[in-house]
Amino acid sequence: MDNKRQHRNFSSGWGFVLSAVGSAVGMANVWGFPSKMGSNGGGAFLLAYLFFIMLFGTVGLSAEYAVGRRAHTGTLGSYRMAWASRNSKLGAAGGVLGWLPLAGSMCIALGYAVIISYVLKAFTASVGGWLMTADTDLWFESFSLHPYSVVPFHVIVVVGTLLTLLLGARSIERTNKVMMPLFFLIFLVLAVRVAFLPGAAEGYKYMFTPRWGDLLNPMVWIWAMGQAFFSLSITGSGMIVYGAYLSPEEDVVALAKQTALFDTIAALVAALVIIPACFAYGLDVGAGPSLLFVTLPRILQDIPLGRLFAIILYTAMVFAGVSSLQNMFEAVGESLLHRFPRLNRKAMLAILCVVCLGIGVNMEPIFRWGPWMDIVSIYIIPIGATLGALSWFWIMKKDELMDEINRGAKKPSGRVWYGVGRYFYVPCAMVLCAVALLLKVAF
Repeated sequence: MDNKRQHRNFSSGWGFVLSAVGSAVGMANVWGFPSKMGSNGGGAFLLAYLFFIMLFGTVGLSAEYAVGRRAHTGTLGSYRMAWASRNSKLGAAGGVLGWLPLAGSMCIALGYAVIISYVLKAFTASVGGWLMTADTDLWFESFSLHPYSVVPFHVIVVVGTLLTLLLGARSIERTNKVMMPLFFLIFLVLAVRVAFLPGAAEGYKYMFTPRWGDLLNPMVWIWAMGQAFFSLSITGSGMIVYGAYLSPEEDVVALAKQTALFDTIAALVAALVIIPACFAYGLDVGAGPSLLFVTLPRILQDIPLGRLFAIILYTAMVFAGVSSLQNMFEAVGESLLHRFPRLNRKAMLAILCVVCLGIGVNMEPIFRWGPWMDIVSIYIIPIGATLGALSWFWIMKKDELMDEINRGAKKPSGRVWYGVGRYFYVPCAMVLCAVALLLKVAF
């Protein structure tokens, strides 16, 4: 076995789940989910979101795991394999098609690294104590509106994350076995603290008391569906590479359900921190990035031991961001190793470092970062997810997909699983893609 593949397998199903949860748990959970929930009906949005999480976790996520495992490689090789299963002449077309979702992983990694740099700056300001006395609006503007203002933090984030990929799946697994339990523990501590804020009960009511009329609003379902896709990292690329590192003895459907469960718990715990806190202080829960850097620091300034809780919060945020960034980089890196066999892992990581920092530092101001992430989230990610869904359920031969889905399964999936994937999951991906494009045109 060559040196590029010697560390390619996760050592256990639990290590795999923690790594997959690490990829899924990120900004989409910590500010995306509370923000979307706060803007789209609270409890009604939660019901719609749970429905899509259950569906996509069982069908879409497990399909990406299975395809990666069957191809024994990441995005490019998996698309080639899926298309070639229909007709060997189509393999080359599938390999070319795979570059689009792979580009999505790289593009979102560029923007993600910037926002983690903001978080690392906030962590430093919390440790130093000056965040507790600053005007948070002015403090946020001091670096978010100016080019090259977080370059040192950006370098630390990119280089530090890439170093965790030196040993492939093994180092990803080891770091997530530390980061993910700490992430959950930290947010549970914060949630308990927020529960004692006067007025927090109104936030809980908003979260868990659905206004049934809101379920008649199609946009609640659209936003919930988009959040579920993004939260589970179903992008037609990222989760494929983790599947490629999965043992054939593991049950991919069961592991996908466990990933979805822990990802949902993470989203809910984050919401239990942010939404009640915003209700307690009468602040806008749908504030987007400023929620992390203006709204929450303002709350933390006002509570006992606020500095300690700020350090705890931003520590958890760094863990969430880095664990997701690992997956994006690994998806791109593994495909580069597959496409260019002469590359070794160290050279590949060096290339990713140069590209990410060379392009990414120009996106540090939020007026550049915001439009970039809009393009990625509205165009590239939904299109990649749709191409993946079509490739697995309409192009790839059914027998080959089902053989891999049921490899290692305690309870084999059958016609119902495949039918849900083909006739419900794929249309959902297509609808999300179409709506995203229409919303961009309309607004």
